[in-house]
Amino acid sequence: MGFTIKLLTCISVYCSAATREILLRLERYPCRINYAKGLLEARQQTYKHLSKVLKPLPLETPTTIEPRPGCEIQVTLFDANHCPGAVMFLIESDKKAILYTGDIRSEPWFVNTISRNPNLVEYTSGLKTLDKIYLDTSFTDDVPFQTKAQGIAELLRKVAKYPSDTVFHFQAWTYGYEDVWVALSKALKSQVHVDDYKLRIYGSLKSRPSEARFSSDVHLTPESPALTGHMCGNTPHQGRLTSEENVRLHSCEKGAMCEVARRPSTVTIQPIIAHLPTGQHLAEVGVGGGGDDLLREAELDFLDQASLAALVNLVLSSDTLSIETFQALKEVLTQAVSTGRNIPLDWDMSSLNNHSAQEIVQMLAERLVNSSKKVVAEDMAGTELPKTIHFPYSRHSSYPELCHFVEAFRPKDIWPCTVNPTEWMRNGNELGTTME
Repeated sequence: MGFTIKLLTCISVYCSAATREILLRLERYPCRINYAKGLLEARQQTYKHLSKVLKPLPLETPTTIEPRPGCEIQVTLFDANHCPGAVMFLIESDKKAILYTGDIRSEPWFVNTISRNPNLVEYTSGLKTLDKIYLDTSFTDDVPFQTKAQGIAELLRKVAKYPSDTVFHFQAWTYGYEDVWVALSKALKSQVHVDDYKLRIYGSLKSRPSEARFSSDVHLTPESPALTGHMCGNTPHQGRLTSEENVRLHSCEKGAMCEVARRPSTVTIQPIIAHLPTGQHLAEVGVGGGGDDLLREAELDFLDQASLAALVNLVLSSDTLSIETFQALKEVLTQAVSTGRNIPLDWDMSSLNNHSAQEIVQMLAERLVNSSKKVVAEDMAGTELPKTIHFPYSRHSSYPELCHFVEAFRPKDIWPCTVNPTEWMRNGNELGTTME
């Protein structure tokens, strides 16, 4: 939705209340950094002009809407276990019923919870059948993922091995790692230092309708009170997030990292997708969803076919690329077009000022090829504590989890939300066997 929503001015976009508040405050990295440096007089919030277009709906509450005159449908939103505000949409009419998952992590507990939801039990019990599920197919390789709880437990065991004065920096490059903040903060008895931008974003998930003495805060997501604080009677309780730099936990922005987090002794915490049976790690390489610009300095935006052709021609004009690099680059770009995902480059754009156009093309090709590498090395072996801690924490479903989710509903048809054509042809049809 991120690359098309700019065009919307006269229609309604239905979403959760949390998504609306976050979306209206999103700023691209260059804009917020330039504002912080005083180069911009005002914040440039990318979707601020859509305040009258975005229509929030409550979760688990069937709502009748009229997308066009004389056509009524019933829409129900369900939490997607992905990031704050992320939801699934159940859309029902007199003749059809579909479930659009969007980005989803369908862990076993999640499927069990969804199966007994009163708004879905007709479909999970067989009384009714969904005509179609639009499914999050970010991962279709048959590889099991550790659950989020298992990943957090592993992380807590690892950080407990470090001296009590160790400072950690958690690279939360996008939304969806809020439970990790809460767990780390509780275990280490430390708040989490974040930049002003994150404080503004998460602060928007809390409001107070009345200034009366004993009025209560309204929180738009379950994690909001823990992160931003809450009131108990007339006593304020601090949240886990703070602007105070003198703490042990940091998730401040990489381009504006505080002095404490920049110290050489700081230990980096980096999430991965899963531990593979080989002992290697399946790395997080920018799978989309949940907001795509919390931390990255640069990314290659969504490409349509015309843009892809232009970029390929630009790369072809370079005589410095090997055949292997060009073929790998072509595969990465083709997948980007088919999935509609941006590609993170982990680039500081200011570093390009002293390079020629030809050099930038070469560097871009290398970055894009490297961004597609999914396997990273294990943490340092031996008795020395590593400078980087990896832990498994996927925000998207594994293939076995997708099968479990589909089996709970047994719909008439399945359609991919995002798709790599090669992987879908190889694995996608196998999802259908769960319906037979």
